[in-house]
Amino acid sequence: MSKNKNVTFAWAVKNIIWPRRKTIFIGLLLIIVTRPAGLVLPWATRYLIDDVAANGDLELLKWLLLAIVTALTVQAVGSFLLTRILSVEAQYLISELRVKVQKKVLSLPISFFDNTKSGELVSRIMTDVEGVRNLVGTGLVQLVGGILTSAISIFFLIQMNPYMTALTLIPVSIFGIIALKAFGKIRPIFRERGKINAEVTGRLTETLNGVRVIKGFNAEASENKTFEQGAVKLYENIKSSLTATAFVSSMGTFLIGLASAGVLGMGVYYIVQGEMKAGELLSFISFLGFMIAPILQMSNIGSQLTEAFAGLDRSEEIMKMDPEDQTSQRPIVLDKIQGDMEFHDVSFAYEEGKEVLHDINFKAPPGSVTALVGSSGSGKSTTASLAASFLTPQKGLITIDGHDLSKVNLESYRKHLGVVLQDDFLFEGTIRENVIFPRPNATENEIQAAVKGAYVDEFTDRFEDGLETLIGERGVKLSGGQQQRISIARALLANPKIIILDEATSNLDTESEMYIQKSLNMLMKDRTTFVIAHRLSTIRQADQILVIEDGEIVERGTHDELIANEGRYFDLYTYQSRI
Repeated sequence: MSKNKNVTFAWAVKNIIWPRRKTIFIGLLLIIVTRPAGLVLPWATRYLIDDVAANGDLELLKWLLLAIVTALTVQAVGSFLLTRILSVEAQYLISELRVKVQKKVLSLPISFFDNTKSGELVSRIMTDVEGVRNLVGTGLVQLVGGILTSAISIFFLIQMNPYMTALTLIPVSIFGIIALKAFGKIRPIFRERGKINAEVTGRLTETLNGVRVIKGFNAEASENKTFEQGAVKLYENIKSSLTATAFVSSMGTFLIGLASAGVLGMGVYYIVQGEMKAGELLSFISFLGFMIAPILQMSNIGSQLTEAFAGLDRSEEIMKMDPEDQTSQRPIVLDKIQGDMEFHDVSFAYEEGKEVLHDINFKAPPGSVTALVGSSGSGKSTTASLAASFLTPQKGLITIDGHDLSKVNLESYRKHLGVVLQDDFLFEGTIRENVIFPRPNATENEIQAAVKGAYVDEFTDRFEDGLETLIGERGVKLSGGQQQRISIARALLANPKIIILDEATSNLDTESEMYIQKSLNMLMKDRTTFVIAHRLSTIRQADQILVIEDGEIVERGTHDELIANEGRYFDLYTYQSRI
């Protein structure tokens, strides 16, 4: 067994099986009771034929029938309780694991999401954990029960005829060796299936989210082909696993069939020689069936457990990742902040050796407005992301109120942070639900103040349902300007001390921009604000304007100062004015 398998098994025992040891122990007790009860019928067969039928012993018949009925009752009740207790616990475990994985995923840094498709994460959260039902559910206990049944059956078989038993155990042992080797080969296939399924799901999610772009460019055929390639790849993987499991099953059928044929031949020979009675042979065959059936069943359970561990491999990868907000590395907790931020020789690279920011230095005093302007790809959004703590600089230092931001507890910092993005995200639901997103317990007066401050009421008053209007997925039923105003209302309600505005007026028409500029002035009042601006006319009143090109600040100053310098800002501003 490889090191990775050992680690996963140990992780599963520690985090999944051991915490539920009481439930599993109850299941094992039920198995110990029900499986021997199931062997009463083959045990009684011998006496029914050789004693009751042959000698007419009706008194023994009565006791045998009573024993059989009692055993069947115990088996039925035990099986019901087993399924009821363990299956429910298994489903609860799946729900619990999904919550844990989802919670862990949301704790990971932004860079993780930049490199991982959302559909793949959905697959990891919803699909990969499903196999654990076979660890806590009936799968693992049935495996133990199968071993127990086979062991008891082998004991009785040896008592009846050790030579016939030995003949049976040879092909059964060969089958066991084949099955173990096969499951070792199947596990990587199951693991790869989870990866392929995540990729296909991720692409499908992107396709559905981008359906307007696809239809706009008449690209349905291209997307269909891409999805078909993924579906075929998934099919090929499933075919490989089915081929392997089918081989195990067929080998089991063949080898067990050989054993059964040998037993029948030897049994009939012993009867002819007078060394065995017909009832003994029938009882032996019945016990043989009870020994073989669990072994064949165990091959299916083994496949399920293999699939479960393959899914756990992927879940374990997620659970072992370091969250972005680690208490040991970020011990500083901020109760209140003034909003005094400074960048000291800050450099950053998304890929090693490829810096996108070089030695950035500036101060953003409390309540000030800092505008970031420059060409596309110059480093404006990266600078804002560093200020929002979405990224951590490789070199240099960012401070908030004199504290090293890389040492500050992110939860305590971000509760003072508000973000309005260029293409801000709205959740499916009502306008009200999106506005109150940062503060679900806000009072009605606070909600109305935010709504009016962002001029959301200007269009909701025209809607029949007002703030209760459903906006569709990602706010598709609203215009770009309406979506942006809701985002600003959300930021107003959050009442943050630091604001990041990523071109908050870029999607607005002239009338909406007029409304938004008024609400932004209210939003930015007494708050430290960073504005990523493409429309330079919107930042004329900024306290400082940083002109960033190729990851460096090439100019800084107020609007009037930069215009007077006739440098890069002057060129950008006059160019936009001409347009």
